[in-house]
Amino acid sequence: MGNILVIEDEKDVLLMISKALRIYGFDVETAMDGLEGIKKFDKGDFDLVVTDIRMPGLDGNGVLRHIRNSGKHSTPVIGISGTHWLLDNGFDTFLLKPFSIKTLVDTVKNLTEPSLSTKRLHSLIA
Repeated sequence: MGNILVIEDEKDVLLMISKALRIYGFDVETAMDGLEGIKKFDKGDFDLVVTDIRMPGLDGNGVLRHIRNSGKHSTPVIGISGTHWLLDNGFDTFLLKPFSIKTLVDTVKNLTEPSLSTKRLHSLIA
């Protein structure tokens, strides 16, 4: 369905998000902090990134800046936070903690399905 990178420093939240997305058919890669996340992002091919905002070291805003300045700058990014006022501009959307699994999955589907359709079309043309 899509390849998703989830970056979250709270282990229980990370497990909940990744498990929910896997149940709905997504391939999920995880990272416990922003630095690990951008390393995985640079090496991988992700249809979407979900990142917490408040993390030690490189926070979610730093992750977003890295993505937007990369060669894969159009990758959709969802910011998740209990402190939405700390979100920088540039996120495709954000989810305010606590959020429901349905809201998460619907948001991810809405942001990935057009991207996946474009990739499928390009593979048919090539």
